[in-house]
Amino acid sequence: GIAGTLSLDGRHRVEAPLLERMRDEMVHRGPDGAGLWVHETGRVGLAHRRLAIIDPTPQADQPMSIDGGRFRIVYNGEVYNHAAIRRELEALGHHRWQTDHSDTEVILRAFAEWGIDCVHRFRGMFAFALWDEAEGSLYLVRDRIGVKPLYFSVHHGRLSFASEIKALLVDPEQPRAIHEEALYHYLSFLTTPAPQTLLDGVKKLPGGTWLKVDANGRIEERRYWDVWQHVEPLTDLSDEAISERVLDTLRDAVALRKVSDVPVGVFLSGGVDSSTNAALFSEGEDEPVRTFSIGYDTDYGSYTNELHFARQMAEHIHAKHEERRLSVDDLIGFVERMAWLQDEPIADPVCVPVYYVSKLARDAGVVVCQVGEGADELFWGYQSWKQALQIERWNRLPVPRAAKRLGVAALELVGKGGAIQTEWLRRGAAGIPTFWGGAEALSDATKQGLLSDRLRRRFAGLTSWEAVRPQYEHFQSAAWEPSPLHWMTHIDLHMRLPELLLMRVDKMAMGVSLEARVPFLDHELVQLALGIPSAVKTRGGVSKTVLKRAVRGLVPDNLIDRPKQGFGVPIYEWCFDRLGGHIRETTDRFARGTELFDPKAVSSLVSGQPGQPAWTLYNLALWWERFVA
Repeated sequence: GIAGTLSLDGRHRVEAPLLERMRDEMVHRGPDGAGLWVHETGRVGLAHRRLAIIDPTPQADQPMSIDGGRFRIVYNGEVYNHAAIRRELEALGHHRWQTDHSDTEVILRAFAEWGIDCVHRFRGMFAFALWDEAEGSLYLVRDRIGVKPLYFSVHHGRLSFASEIKALLVDPEQPRAIHEEALYHYLSFLTTPAPQTLLDGVKKLPGGTWLKVDANGRIEERRYWDVWQHVEPLTDLSDEAISERVLDTLRDAVALRKVSDVPVGVFLSGGVDSSTNAALFSEGEDEPVRTFSIGYDTDYGSYTNELHFARQMAEHIHAKHEERRLSVDDLIGFVERMAWLQDEPIADPVCVPVYYVSKLARDAGVVVCQVGEGADELFWGYQSWKQALQIERWNRLPVPRAAKRLGVAALELVGKGGAIQTEWLRRGAAGIPTFWGGAEALSDATKQGLLSDRLRRRFAGLTSWEAVRPQYEHFQSAAWEPSPLHWMTHIDLHMRLPELLLMRVDKMAMGVSLEARVPFLDHELVQLALGIPSAVKTRGGVSKTVLKRAVRGLVPDNLIDRPKQGFGVPIYEWCFDRLGGHIRETTDRFARGTELFDPKAVSSLVSGQPGQPAWTLYNLALWWERFVA
């Protein structure tokens, strides 16, 4: 966990005690050590909580400096190719190293050699702050995909940053007002799209972006990586050749993510993605792979246990396998800590099993685990995407918009104005894509019905298309094949993955001091996947056909060919158990304690739509009680 403060006006003085409290609010991110540095002038301070994974010696502690203190860094993450970069730097004359094999020192010396362009050499996940004493400048950097979080706030003449928002809130002068437009978009996307958060004034640095504050306090922000500038269209390769390249790149990505000085394992669900991770991880290993799975106390209508599939894959690779079954009691006992760990609402109930599978691994002595996020978005893996792709294709047919508007009016007349089907038609009538991301909770019509009179007036005419529009405009101008499927991958790569799926993994795993690594989101694999023509990815209507062809022989056929299930939670059934009463009480307190929602409308939605809609409001209410009220 990293934190720090920089004076922008020269009048604010950074104080060590406040910086220490910011740092130690995130002790779960780094129980192995703590470091602090404050400039003698009080202009800047850096703080770090360490989870020791690469070079656990004291020489690799942070904040770390080189060149007599000219360059100084606090850093969260892993640069997997650090050994290769170290060799390159040695060839350029960097021979005096103060650590044996620390990737932190590699970042510092790479910056000393190449400046901020050094980020293009890094293959990994990272969020770091780097102080250049000679220039009097501070850089904040987030990895290309946004695997690691980085938040910042500018107020009272200073810029503060941290791995988690709660560290910023330690500052008594940090405002805690809700960003109301971000709240509106949260109700659509289960999270707030970057750069906003639910707190007005607190922002998150988007993935693939760096921010520089110069000696005069001027702030410059720049995107250093755009996937479409690095894509090679694979139009001349056979399907088999494409799958071979995917497997080669993925095998390399997994091998890089095995590098560690502490025990590493794999989250295993028994699906194609996690089974592929486990199979590739086991290659060349002398010891059994450590695998971990989560299931539930019984089979539910909305979710059937996959534990037997996970066990089959574990046996296939001779893994040392552990599992745990969860009940509604586990959820109820965890929700308050969940809200605290999330920092801002992440309205995905999968946070619950991710936390418990992380805890299972950490309790077993494993400190790093590989996870399967990203495969579905890159290789057309979700069943819901089949329907969404067809709807998007229909939307592009030359049907007059007036006819679509008539259809919307007819559906509204019969009381279907809030239905997602009506929302799709409404978008088609407006001439915009129907797909706004793989996780949508509430339609704009439903949201308008939930809001208080004040917010309904404020947001009259606003839709969450405003959060999506910049991405669509960029996609249309940058993508080599601006197809409906590539649009779906693009928007999830820039919104749902970095701000929902990857944050649920980071916050829940780091909540038990476990690092999660994501081989499917290695940037070289992402670039390769976006060069695959859409027709190849959807060949024969078989989801994830490119990946399945690549791993056949590594993973048992029945696991490859079984229907996609996904990592789920029986939230629908649990809403009818004791959880339902807890949700109703919490959301009612929230609605009555703010001027944001109509309490009657909230009560009606929570009672009438158990499952994801109710969970979205519940997660928000838990966050409000913990961080705002």
